[in-house]
Amino acid sequence: MLRRRPGTPTLEEVAALAGVGRGTVSRVINNAAGVKDTTRRAVQRAIAELGYVPNLAARTLAGRRADAVALVMTEPDWRQFGEPFFSEIVRSVGDALTETEVQLLLTLVRTDAERQRLVEYARGGRVDGVMLMSVHATDPLPDMLAEVGLPTVLLGRRSGDESVTYVDADNVGGARAAVSHLLDTGRRAVATITGPPDMYVAQCRLRGYREAMERAGVEPRESWTVRGDFSADSGHRAMAALIERAPEIDGVFAASDTMAAGALGALRAAGRRVPDDVAVIGFDDFPLAQHTDPKLTTVRQPLEEIGHTMVRLLLEEMEEPSTAWRHVIHRTELVLRGSA
Repeated sequence: MLRRRPGTPTLEEVAALAGVGRGTVSRVINNAAGVKDTTRRAVQRAIAELGYVPNLAARTLAGRRADAVALVMTEPDWRQFGEPFFSEIVRSVGDALTETEVQLLLTLVRTDAERQRLVEYARGGRVDGVMLMSVHATDPLPDMLAEVGLPTVLLGRRSGDESVTYVDADNVGGARAAVSHLLDTGRRAVATITGPPDMYVAQCRLRGYREAMERAGVEPRESWTVRGDFSADSGHRAMAALIERAPEIDGVFAASDTMAAGALGALRAAGRRVPDDVAVIGFDDFPLAQHTDPKLTTVRQPLEEIGHTMVRLLLEEMEEPSTAWRHVIHRTELVLRGSA
């Protein structure tokens, strides 16, 4: 139930080291009355010496639930928190919790020290579960939380072999559909503006671009791929670079709506007409997509459904912890508007 790793200290080992019974250790952990101060200190020393992590599931059964969950944003770049993606997910998660008694806590974790503080906060029973968003490939936080037995759900994945429960969109299929549309409408020099390479979502959208090009028999040039970071500024810079080094491009797939909006600005500044000269497609279908000029053709990922699914999986795990990780991938949809 706890998914403890072999060798992790047990309640019995704490009791043996402190020279008390198992029930006494449990009473100390749950801050129950009737334990002598000297005994309580002995148990606390044993817990610290062994690095014992209390069984959070057992504490829940004992009625010591915090009735709170944390939504943790792990993006190291503070600027990213201003992007629409984060606000849309916070809104959908908050809406999903409205009918429950569970409080939503928002926290930012960017450094090793902040990761450790969150784990210590969580293992102290202050939250019953955690949802993580914007997790990069090498981030150890999901595993750290799993090791202390805390129900955890990821938005997206760190890799194709992710073992922690996650909810994601069909990023490969959505990108493939977008690029295929550009090719089907006669575009042949189709470029892409990617996200950060250490994020699996960016890798998947780049793979979808390449698969669509390959299926159409078009060999993408190296100069047609430029890296962004999902921000509008990076989309503008990437598009300006594409115009300079690959003036022949007639279509662009940007791996987010915000980067696509930035690309539209760069094309306008260069005197390129959209979609006449260059067609542009984004990914997300944020409200932003309907306020660009022209309105943005984009791949819709159902962020409301994704947020609701994250909450559902987390609440189910809190009620009945399971050793089976669950992976849910939502379908995407190409939404046609004026930019393509």
